[in-house]
This record gives sequence, structure tokens and C-alpha cells, in this order.
Amino acid sequence: MDALRRTPFYDLHLKLGAKMVGFAGFDMPVQYPLGVMQEHRHTRTKAGLFDVSHMGQVILRGATYAAAATALERLIPMDVHGLQPGRQRYGLFTNPQGGIQDDLMFANRGDHIFMVVNAACADADVKYLREMLEPDISIKHLQNRALLALQGPCAEAVLAEHHPAICDMKFMDVETLPLAGAECWISRSGYTGEDGFEISVPTAAANDLAQALLAHEDVEFIGLGARDSLRLEAGLCLYGHDIGPNTSPVEAGLSWAIQRARRTGGDRAGGFPGAERILGELSDGAPKKRVGLRPQGRAPMREGVLIFADEAGGAPIGSVTSGGFGPTVQGPVAMGYVPSELAKADTIVFGEVRGKRLPVEIVSLPFTAANFKR
Repeated sequence: MDALRRTPFYDLHLKLGAKMVGFAGFDMPVQYPLGVMQEHRHTRTKAGLFDVSHMGQVILRGATYAAAATALERLIPMDVHGLQPGRQRYGLFTNPQGGIQDDLMFANRGDHIFMVVNAACADADVKYLREMLEPDISIKHLQNRALLALQGPCAEAVLAEHHPAICDMKFMDVETLPLAGAECWISRSGYTGEDGFEISVPTAAANDLAQALLAHEDVEFIGLGARDSLRLEAGLCLYGHDIGPNTSPVEAGLSWAIQRARRTGGDRAGGFPGAERILGELSDGAPKKRVGLRPQGRAPMREGVLIFADEAGGAPIGSVTSGGFGPTVQGPVAMGYVPSELAKADTIVFGEVRGKRLPVEIVSLPFTAANFKR
């Protein structure tokens, strides 16, 4: 087996007492002495600092931004041309079958596109971009920058102590600002449902920035355990679990990410992998849907639990794709897929746990309302 890679914060994680685990090929902190429950609550009430340096950071550069945008639109069903400078969008690589190859963030940086992709898919994504877009578009997989996410209601105040322009940023804005003496690429975004920021920082300055942020009384390092429960409460998909190559954006409830320009009747409709299926489902509906699930008891329903329409008999109609305990909602929460005709909120279905079928209520997502600064 290949040795696990380490982020620039590995030694700091150990110093702070983190429990480390293998994740997407990296040695990552799953929790700190504070514990997953308190780390989750700290992020919801103050500010949690996350090491997300395992994610892939990529620059796409053409002769102009428009050239890069035209090229990227051949691979994703998003409006790249319409994205204004200094703004960011959520995006999806789709495959020829209309499934999701990866989800990502991309930003208009004036003369180039900056992209962040999932750690487990990063190498494959970069290879795919190079095969599909080079030599007209140059693809640079950055190896000299770390990535931190500061999330929670106190995140703005913490970062504003380092640069006041932070307060002027709105959700999905992107700026280049100095923090703790380093040139940082900052987006007002994150994956917790809370207000917050993602910060790309040169590797050489990464630990200085992390320690400067941790010096604030409202900031704690947060591990993968709480990161998962936070994104689950926020109703956000985890690639490889809630979405994947066999799941369409429409089934996954991600139709909002496909702008009008790329839909039927739009200025640049279609032209991306799987367009026939995806545009068809946008028009006619998908056979199944991702839904929120609230088990009626206190026991969480984990990934893989089969879902049935009735308390006895019949074949499974779906399964749980993510599940656990939601500290904010103080109960078990889950997401999964069911046939579209059963996806209406308040419908009762049954999850099979240790041979026993337990009632589950289908609910609207998210479980915890987003606190983004619009």
C-alpha cells in the first residue's frame, strides 16, 4: 500500500493531540481532545478551523478567461462564462451517462479559473482536464499551497482582525488579501452550512497562519468527524457516498447548480457529458430523489441501511447514503434515495437495522438552516 501523504499541518495536529486516520490517501485528524460533539457545537457557535489541504487546487489558464470558460463548459453543466470576476460557483464534472464524476468549486480570477476538487478524485480530475483541454488550456495542479477553512458565526470577526476587507465579502466572493504576512486567496464559502471562509495559503506560510488563527479564543481546530456531522446537518453531499458516477445532478437535488444558460432553451444549452439524460430529467423529472431522513427513534441509521416502503414485506426501495447523530438538532439524521413518488415530506418509510424495520420520516433538507452572508 502507498504511504499516506501528510498535509503541512501534520506536526501541528499531533502537537494538539489529534487522533489521526487515513482519509483519501492522507493522514488526517478525525478529532481532537475536545471531542467530535463539542467540535461540532463549537463550529456552530464560534469558529472552527479545518485543515482541508488534502483537496486539489488547480489553475486553468487559456489565452483569455473566455477561452478557458468555453473549454470548461464542455466538461461541466455550469455557466462559466456568466461568472463575474471575483466570484465562485459550485460545479460538477458529469460523465457520458449523466452521472457525477466529481463535485468542485470554481472561481473567476480575472485571467484564469481557480478550481478546488475533492481529494480522492484530484489526480484523476487533473488527468481528465489535461486529456480534454490541453494544449489550448494549461492545467496546473498546485503543490505549493495549503488550504484552511474557518467556519462559524465568529469567522468574520476573527479574520477581520487580520484584514478589515473581509467584512465586505459576501457569500461566494473571492479575494486576494494578506493574512498573517502571507498572500492568501480567500473565498467566502465552506461546507458546514455556516458563514465562513476557505483560505489558500502558500505552504511556507501555512503553519504561521494556522497558529495566528488558533491564537484567537474563539477558534479551535476541528477534525473530520465533526466536519461530516456539520455537512450532514446542512444537507450537503459527500462525493462517493451521496453522489457518484451513477447519480445524476437531478436525482441528487443539485438542479439549482445548473444555470439557465446551460438548460434547454438557454444560450449555451447542453454540450456537456450526459446532457441528454440530465436535460431530460430537468424537463420530465428523475426516477429517484435524494431526501432528508429523520429516524423516529434515537438510534442513528448509517450508510447502507436499506429503506422499505412498508413495515413488513416487499423489496427495498432505496438506501441511506449518509447518516449519524446531529448534535445541533439533538437527534439522528440521514440522507438517502427513494423513488420520486415517495419523496414528499412527511412520508413514513422504514429503515432496516439489525433485521428490524424502524420508522423514518422523509423531511425537507437541510436539517439546520444555512447561515451564509448573502
